[in-house]
Amino acid sequence: MNESLKIIAEIGSVHDGSLGNALKAVEAVANCGANVAKFQTHIAEAETLPDAPMPSYFRGEPRLEYFKRTAFTEMQWKIISDHCREYGVQFLSSPFSLEAVDLLEEVGVEIYKIPSGEVSNVPLLEHIVRTGKPVYLSSGMSNWQELDQAVKVLRPGGPLTIMQCSSIYPCPPEKVGLNVMLEMKHRYGLPVGFSDHTLGQAACVSAVALGATVIEKHFTFSRMMYGSDARHSLEPEDFRELCSNLREAETIRNNPINKDSNTEYSEMKRIFEKSIVTRRDLPANHILEISDLAFKKPGDGIPAARYSAVLGKSIKAPLPSNRKISWEDLK
Repeated sequence: MNESLKIIAEIGSVHDGSLGNALKAVEAVANCGANVAKFQTHIAEAETLPDAPMPSYFRGEPRLEYFKRTAFTEMQWKIISDHCREYGVQFLSSPFSLEAVDLLEEVGVEIYKIPSGEVSNVPLLEHIVRTGKPVYLSSGMSNWQELDQAVKVLRPGGPLTIMQCSSIYPCPPEKVGLNVMLEMKHRYGLPVGFSDHTLGQAACVSAVALGATVIEKHFTFSRMMYGSDARHSLEPEDFRELCSNLREAETIRNNPINKDSNTEYSEMKRIFEKSIVTRRDLPANHILEISDLAFKKPGDGIPAARYSAVLGKSIKAPLPSNRKISWEDLK
């Protein structure tokens, strides 16, 4: 399998605080063909005030209580990380506080994903830069000024990839904004990716065709599961299909063809293209006119495109109707 394209399965908090669910999710995304199993590391008191509002798309319980209930201990994160390694996928978790970065450093995370809501959290960015590890930066709800600042802060650190993202759940096709991904590539001269919140697959495939090197898509066992992300995620069969489609799109993108190299089409050209043939019986010494010619398969005679080259020439010997004309027939 060509592994140059990173496919991130965003498990997030779909595990709902169950270590068993988290481990089974790792197994599932590995079987689907993802490179990376991504989680979210929330330390409730370190990232949110008790009265912080829930987003409009999920009001199941107070934000602080939700983060507390679904959080894992350092030991549990190590178990998850080891499980990722066992199943051949990279462990990744987005930190939402300085303390979360410290926890992930203890766990041994190899790469960081900065979520959209943390782009302007300069202290967090600076803390991550000091690790020297690669970073995926989600652009989400940020404007260009905020992205410029974030990129400036992050450049001294590890390798940086910027990901186009529309922080809309679910995101309609007209709000995907892949033009922004192309602008980011031009503006920053860095690899680009795409974090997808649409309900389908077309946006991800389009992003790969346009040069994305990283794709992130939400994963769930079922859209009926409780939580903030499940109903906007792909179930296993759909996620497996997405991974297959993305690999195929990558192969297409990475294998340009030469239109002047027709060796693969030589047999098809012979079968389907047209040769110059006689429209009727022609006597010897007849001077060819356009009304004498027809153009028929196969294409192994004088090509139809060369018809003007035979006009005005005389034929050496009589030619029957419906016969391919050759250069040897002409004086």
